[in-house]
Amino acid sequence: MVRISKSDGRLLKASDAARALGISLDTIRRWDREGRIRCLRDASNRRMVPVSEVERLRGSPPAVRTGIRFSARNRIAGVVREVKADGVMALVEIDAGPYLLAAAITSDAVDELGLAPGVAVVATIKATSVMVSREGVLE
Repeated sequence: MVRISKSDGRLLKASDAARALGISLDTIRRWDREGRIRCLRDASNRRMVPVSEVERLRGSPPAVRTGIRFSARNRIAGVVREVKADGVMALVEIDAGPYLLAAAITSDAVDELGLAPGVAVVATIKATSVMVSREGVLE
């Protein structure tokens, strides 16, 4: 059984990986047992799937669909790498494929969204602003 280490990169919960691949969670479990997909285990022994495995099986990065109407079209799915909060403001670093995004948002927003390292998010870029949400991540 492979355990997660700091160097394993971006990981998705098995249910999120299944949704991104358009398959059931049972299929993820079966593929893991058969060796068709590489899964890791977290401290609670839950399956975690590297984003690279989803991309390998899909042939492309997962599409970002949030299910809400929004004028911004520049939406990039990623995983929070680090949150640096200092008083009223916070800097959120997001690993998004080959990119590292940084969003300056309020500390209240960090708390409200439950942002922490390893949390899947969508960065929405409109003009010079970056907005972060957790709605519909990797559906």
